[in-house]
Formats: sequence, structure tokens, C-alpha cells
Amino acid sequence: MSDLDETRLAAWASAQVPGFTGPVTVTKFPGGQSNPTYRVESTSGAYVLRRKPFGTILPSAHAVEREYRLIAALHPAGFPVARPYALCEDRQVIGAPFYLMEMVEGRTFWDGSLPEMAPAARTAIYEAIVDTLAALHRIDPETVGLGDYGRPGNYFARQVERWTRQYRASQTDDLPEVESLIDFLPRTVPPQTQTSIVHGDYRIDNMIFAADRPQVLAVLDWELSTLGDPLADFSYFLMNWVTEPEGRSGVKGLAGPETGIPTIEAMVARYCAATGRDGVPDLDWYFAYNLFRLTGIVQGIKKRMLDGNASSTQAANTVERLPGLASAAWHFAQRAGE
Repeated sequence: MSDLDETRLAAWASAQVPGFTGPVTVTKFPGGQSNPTYRVESTSGAYVLRRKPFGTILPSAHAVEREYRLIAALHPAGFPVARPYALCEDRQVIGAPFYLMEMVEGRTFWDGSLPEMAPAARTAIYEAIVDTLAALHRIDPETVGLGDYGRPGNYFARQVERWTRQYRASQTDDLPEVESLIDFLPRTVPPQTQTSIVHGDYRIDNMIFAADRPQVLAVLDWELSTLGDPLADFSYFLMNWVTEPEGRSGVKGLAGPETGIPTIEAMVARYCAATGRDGVPDLDWYFAYNLFRLTGIVQGIKKRMLDGNASSTQAANTVERLPGLASAAWHFAQRAGE
């Protein structure tokens, strides 16, 4: 049983989606997506529904309309996203705006070390990930109708300001490293030389791979997407090589021919060849920024936990990482030249 009105949903989809026939059964996917996501089974096949949370939310938050606009622009351009079918902005149908898209069947990898794979297969998966990111960054936003999808100006300058505000709004302790970062990062923002579509959370578990080959069939979870500096996505992806392998995306110490996980240098060379770059700047500043952003996110979780609004065990484990994140961010900032 789901929390959606299946009869109203089926009537809407039958009118809006070519070939759709009801009735439907709806099952919520597990996981902590900020936009609740469901599998919709009908006589005509399987679909995926993403909706805004019910109730009052901030105007710019959980913008499923933006997500739908993005995948509707990328899909015809040949980029691997789920085929979008229809957007519903009428809250009367299921209680919140939502959209319906194709159900992409395939493999999801939760552990970046790819423990069950042979070395050659690991190499092929990582090359597919970086090739897909390069393909995204090669798309001209104007050409696909996304020229106004983000604000003009330096992306990192805006993001540093945003995450500083977020940190201050939920601050509970005085962490000297964070204070140093808040001083250092805005003073040292690198120039932005390119603007592209930025995913915002590009990592191995936000993709669906083909069952029988190393191909990305769909990149998921576009809620942080905007126009910005492509190095935001690329440096965030490269963070995996400086993150301990804890069963998630970190592969620190695992790269090399014996595992098949490409080195960070190999990933940089492949990305640059695919995007026409002659290299990437020193990555330490970008790593400091990415860890600062994570510090801001975890600080928000800590504040919600202390206020009694976060599930305690998982939140407590996450919050334990806060001093370590701040320390690691400052370590990279110092290496970047402070």
C-alpha cells in the first residue's frame, strides 16, 4: 500500500502518457531521497514517479519541475537519463507536484571498490563513469534549451557563500578549522573558465549500468543540478581517490593495475582528452571546497539531531565525522597555499 491515490494517478497518467493503461500498483523505493520516489506498475509496463514532499516546503526546494525540465532536455540530446513522460503541477492529483519517467532496469553499484569484479571489468566501469561525465560537460546548455538553467557568475564563489550561510544557520560548536576555511575559501576562489551543466552529486551509486556491459544507461538524482563550473562535478568525483574505502564510493589506496581501479592521473587524462582540456588546475583547493560543503551538510544533520528532527542512530554516526571532515578540508586548504 502506498501513500498515493492510485486511482487518481492512473486516470491522470492514462490521459497524459501515450500508451499508458491502468490500473496501477505503487511501491515506494527505500532510501533517503529528498524527493520521494516510487515504482509504478501498470498494465502497460513499469514507470518511476518522483514527487515533492507533501506539506509546506521552501519555494526553491525539492524542485521536481527543474529535474523534469533537465531530463526532458538531455534525453533527446542522447545523454543517458530516464525517458521523461509527463509532469504534473496540479497538487489535486496526488497531493504534490510530480513527474513520471521510464523505469530503467540495470545494475547499481553501491561500493566503489567493486568487490565482486575482475580488474578489467573495474577499469571499464570507471572509464564509463568518466566518459559519461565528459559527455555531460560537452553539451552546450544553449543548444538544448537550458541557457537560463543557472545563475551567471562564478559558480564556486556562489557555492562557498551558500554553504557558509548553511553552516552558520545550523552551527552548534566552534570548530577552528571551519572558521579558517570560511576566511580562506572566498579569498582564493579559482577563476571559472567554462560553464556547463553540472549534476551536483555525481557518484557511482547515482547511476544505472547495463546488466551485461560497462555502459551507463541512466544518471539519476538531478536535484542539485545547475549551470556551473564543470570542475565542480569532476573534482567531486575525484574525491573518491582521497576518501577511505568504507563500502561507499571511496577508493583511497585501491587504485592500480592489480585492482583495475584507474589512478586519479588516468582519470584526469581521460577526462581532459574527452573534453578538450589541456589539464586541470591543482585539485587541493577543489578538495578543500568539497569537504567544506560536506561539513556544512553534516552540520545541518547535527543541528536537526540536537533539535530532535533526525533519526538518531544513522544521524549520530554521520555527525561523528564532523571534526574529521573539517580537519581534512583544512588540510587540503593548507596544501592549496594558505
